[in-house]
Amino acid sequence: MSYLRLLLFPFSLIYGLVVIIRNWCYDTGFFKSQKFDVPVISIGNLEVGGAGKSPMTEYLIRLFKNDYILATISRGYGRKTKGFINATEATATAAIIGDEPAQFKHKFPDVTIAVCENRADGIKRLLPDHNLILMDDAYQHRVVKPGFSLLLFDYHHLTQPHLLLPAGNMREPFSGYWRADVLVISKCPSALTITERDKVTKYIKPLSYQQLFFTTITYRPFQDLAGNITDTVIDQDTIVFLLTGIAYPRPLVQHLKNYTSFIIHHNYPDHHRFSLKNISKLADEFSNCASDKKLIITTEKDAQRLGEQELQPLVKQLPILVLPIGISFLNSGQQQFDQSVINYVRQHTKHNSIH
Repeated sequence: MSYLRLLLFPFSLIYGLVVIIRNWCYDTGFFKSQKFDVPVISIGNLEVGGAGKSPMTEYLIRLFKNDYILATISRGYGRKTKGFINATEATATAAIIGDEPAQFKHKFPDVTIAVCENRADGIKRLLPDHNLILMDDAYQHRVVKPGFSLLLFDYHHLTQPHLLLPAGNMREPFSGYWRADVLVISKCPSALTITERDKVTKYIKPLSYQQLFFTTITYRPFQDLAGNITDTVIDQDTIVFLLTGIAYPRPLVQHLKNYTSFIIHHNYPDHHRFSLKNISKLADEFSNCASDKKLIITTEKDAQRLGEQELQPLVKQLPILVLPIGISFLNSGQQQFDQSVINYVRQHTKHNSIH
């Protein structure tokens, strides 16, 4: 344990005690959780930061959007606004609804993407016109009791010390995984062996009612900032200027290293609001690079925060490419996963359409 973590450890004990008492109050019914008459699926994790919640939410949107009138509800982390907002094309910006909801709205313009700090209030507003609700990043939001809960774990962090905030990255004790219906180990190596899979299973120890799945990141074709697919090719002579403000950029860096070792990484904290100074620094370094073979690459989530009005004059001058990601199930688990969530939704949907 580092010196700083050691100093913060007493605060983690206090934080952990508060979380344990809060969870106990919900588990025993002393604090009330609200249930709804429509299927509500929660996607979350135990750690602060990325475990692949956004790709999983997008996966579920694709799975259900043609058969159900669905809506997603998020807190809208990092937005400058407050209260309930049902995103439109005009309001789908990181400043108004947060970077991840803005990403959802741009990719699925016909799907309802809403944000609200009070998820229960947000769902009430959505109920008259929707028959399926996806709650993004809501595992600890216990005011709402989901009908089906997905809990994600980053494969690379699974066996690290489970220290609670602020000394560690855990939002609640690891034992809180019991509330989930499905456990998903995300960001696994694509060639995960049976031995590695069994080791993880023994470590997690899924309960009798829990299903365990393994997924890996899949990288899709490059796009420009408008979402148009490009035919960009990266070879070993290409210099990549990588701009990220995500929790764990390591898998992305490793992916790009498969193509080139010349990566200049402008790395910022998760949800970082890019400043004019940040982008000016990137622009200057890119301009001063003498190579003819150079690219600027960022993630879909980061691209949402590049849409700030003050950044636009500079951003529009830069050849920025976006690298979208998705998920792929390992060990032929996709069909079983799909069937599990589809069965839940079918069993808890009174009507398959709303008139």
